Amino acid sequence: MSNIYRLFFTSLCAVLMSVSVFGQPTASQAAAEKYAKAIAEFSVTGDRAGYARFVEANFSAGMLSSGPLERHINFLSSIHHASRGYDLHQVQEWNPNEVVYLAKNRLTGLWDGLLVRVEAEAPYKISAIGFRPAKNAPAETRSLSARDMGSELEAFGKKLSDADVFSGAVLLAKNGEIIYKGAFGHANKDFNVPNRVDTKFNLGSMNKMFTAVAIAQLVEKGKLSFDDPLSKFIPDFPNAEAAKKLQIKHLLSHTAGLGGYFSPRYDSMSRAKLRTVDDMLNLAREDEKDIAFEPGSRWRYSNTGMMVLGKVIEIVSGQSYFDYVRENIHKPSGMMNTDCYELDKVNKNLAVGYDKQYGDAGVAWSNNIFAHVMRGGPQGGGYSTVEDLLRFDQALRQGKLISPAMFKTLASPKPELNSPDYGYGFGVNTARGVVGHSGGFPGINSNLDIYTESGWTAIVMSNYSRGAGPFIQKMNSMISSAKQ
Repeated sequence: MSNIYRLFFTSLCAVLMSVSVFGQPTASQAAAEKYAKAIAEFSVTGDRAGYARFVEANFSAGMLSSGPLERHINFLSSIHHASRGYDLHQVQEWNPNEVVYLAKNRLTGLWDGLLVRVEAEAPYKISAIGFRPAKNAPAETRSLSARDMGSELEAFGKKLSDADVFSGAVLLAKNGEIIYKGAFGHANKDFNVPNRVDTKFNLGSMNKMFTAVAIAQLVEKGKLSFDDPLSKFIPDFPNAEAAKKLQIKHLLSHTAGLGGYFSPRYDSMSRAKLRTVDDMLNLAREDEKDIAFEPGSRWRYSNTGMMVLGKVIEIVSGQSYFDYVRENIHKPSGMMNTDCYELDKVNKNLAVGYDKQYGDAGVAWSNNIFAHVMRGGPQGGGYSTVEDLLRFDQALRQGKLISPAMFKTLASPKPELNSPDYGYGFGVNTARGVVGHSGGFPGINSNLDIYTESGWTAIVMSNYSRGAGPFIQKMNSMISSAKQ
């Protein structure tokens, strides 16, 4: 997916300054509204030839140059496939040169904010399309019993699976007691192997939580400090001067100015060469000669930063990262089906990841076997189950891994580091009272939501690209309307 679309699929996208909704829309806003209505009508059809004509006639030169025509057609096809059509409800907000419409997904029955932005000057062609979280949607007034929640989630999962937009496993719990768990779709399409509740799904970036907890354990043991400079452990990474500026807290909060790890060099090399933290560190050393900004002055998501923390754990603990996490996080939590497996070895019950490919003949699937890492690490790519993630959630809440005070430190925003929505290895949504982490990659979409005050835990693991979203929305809606 191109960056011009990806920007709007993230819930972290910045909200622009709104103009008054009580006045008449400007000419550019009226054009954006017209296009939103056209996209909603097109979303029902799945008409790729019509999408092509619409793109060529109405997309700006900048949009058209951001990728081949096929990519734009596929984006519109993905909207159709994920929704079977959107029904517009009302304008959610007006912003300069754009509109966000409250739109209901016909397949899921859930609400999204459909955004259309146009150029500032006539003829006001489309410069961006995407989605934002819905605001002021019609409220869910039902407060379901635990039994009814389970029945509704089962029916919801079957509907999505039958439509082939979800494959994976789901778990909802309250105070550690499982309200619902279920599995849908296939772990392996080649052999029609169904997913099970104990199927191991790729975590994506969710491994970052384990890395952060490992660092926190070493802090509590007095072996390092959040304020320690990286030079204390790795004096020459990425260079001696930078290593003096980078502190452990910067690496944990994505404010270090390091990059993304998945670089052109990564794309061109054999995955078989990346099995240890040192292998991963050596790759990053060559790509991270300088930090991009003064540590703590900005937020930029960084796989490399978490990978570097894995090496710090090895140096401080005297163990390999994998052994340390296995012994000090997985084992005391009872997570017996969680690890960074080497994928060219025999590993039972692992789900294969799948990504949709759109074409004139319909939807096809490709697996991610040759796209992903050979072995996960501190930055992501391990495997787990929904039940093991509940065990991790409970171990954190019960103080089995780190003290409650330390967990609060990890799971609190860090505005002083310009990280208002991310703590140390944990995403933070203060409005919802949720901490946790998501993971995404082609063929991977997993999420853990820990409701710190109300005791709810919502877990979704999918072996489809962007597959977890509808279930995350559904469970959040249920929890919001449940009697606490």
